[in-house]
Amino acid sequence: MSKNSITSTALEAPKGSSFLRRFFPVYGMVLLIVVLFIIFSISKPDTFPTLQNFRILASGNAVLFILALGVTLPMAVGKIDLSFGYGVGLWQVMALVWQMDGLDYRLVLVMILVGGAVVGVVNALLIELAQVDAFIATLATGQVIYAISYAVTGGTQVIDLKNQRSESFNKFGTWSIDRIPGSFIVAIVLAILMFVVLEYLPIGRYMYAVGANPRAAELMGIKRSRYIYGAMITSGMITGLAGYLLCARQLGNVQSNIGPDLLLPALTAAFIGSTTIRPGRVNPLGTVVGIFIAVIGISGLLQMFPGSFFLTPLFNGLTLVAAITIASLASRKRRNKATNKIPSGKNSGADGDKKE
Repeated sequence: MSKNSITSTALEAPKGSSFLRRFFPVYGMVLLIVVLFIIFSISKPDTFPTLQNFRILASGNAVLFILALGVTLPMAVGKIDLSFGYGVGLWQVMALVWQMDGLDYRLVLVMILVGGAVVGVVNALLIELAQVDAFIATLATGQVIYAISYAVTGGTQVIDLKNQRSESFNKFGTWSIDRIPGSFIVAIVLAILMFVVLEYLPIGRYMYAVGANPRAAELMGIKRSRYIYGAMITSGMITGLAGYLLCARQLGNVQSNIGPDLLLPALTAAFIGSTTIRPGRVNPLGTVVGIFIAVIGISGLLQMFPGSFFLTPLFNGLTLVAAITIASLASRKRRNKATNKIPSGKNSGADGDKKE
C-alpha cells in the first residue's frame, strides 16, 4: 500500500524549507499552549500556575478528555460520531439508577460498556448497512438516547438520598496517585494506548487508510466495514466509561442534560488535533494538545474575567471554526497534491477510483 494512502503531509512544509516553516505546522499548537500558559501565569500568578489549579482542571476535565479521545477513533476512519454527547448523559444516569435498583457497581460498569458497544453497532449499521450519512445517523441516534435519558429521569435530577450506591464506586471519582486525579490518569493511559495502536500497529494504519481513501483501501484488500464497525463500537464503549466516571464524580446526584454540553468541546479538541503533531489527520497526541488548549484557554480567560461565562461557548466556537478551516485547507491541498501526481493522459477509471 502506498504510504500516501495512510498519511498526509498537506500541512507540512516542503523538503528543504527553513526550520520555522517545518516547525510551526507540526508544533505550532504546542507552542500556543506554552504562550497561553505564560500569559495567564503573568496575569494571574497567584491562582493560575499553581498545583491546586492543575488538580482542579485535571479532575474537572478528565471526562471531556476521555470523550475527545473517543470521538477521535471514528474520525480516523473518516466518520463522525455526534451521539457521544448524549450517550455520556445516559450512561452517567444509568450508572446511578442501576445501583439504586440494587445492582453491584462492577456489574453496572459491564452493562454500561456493553450498552455503549450496542450504540456503536447501531451507528455503524446505519452508516454502513443503511448508507446514512454519519453526521445524520449519529445525530438521530443521539436524539433517541436523549429521549431515553429523559424517560428514565422524568426530566429531573436523580438523587441517591439513601446512599444505595457503593462506597467503592465513589472512589472511582475521588482516587488519586500523588494527588494526581485518578480519572485524569485513566485519560492519559487511554491516550497512550490509542497512540500505540494508531501509530505503530497494522490496525491503526488500516484505519487511517480507510479514512483517507475508502475505495483505495478496499482495492488493497482492507475490509472497510470491519474498521468502521470497530471504531464506532470502541467509541461507544469509551463514551460509556466516561459516563461511569462522570457519575462517580457527581456523588449521587445526576441529571440527563449534562452530556450535550460536552459535545462541542470534545469535537473541538479532536479537530484541533488534526492540525498538529500529525498535520492533516486526527491523532491521539493532537487531541491531547487540543484538550490542553481548550482547558488552559477557558480557565485562564475565566480567571482574568470572572463571571464572564459567555467566554466558554465563545472560545469553543471560535477554536472549532479555526480548526475546521485549517483541516479543510489541508484536505484541499491533499486532493490537489494527489491530482497533480497523475500523469497527463492517464486518467483511467482506476485512477478515478483512487481519487475518491
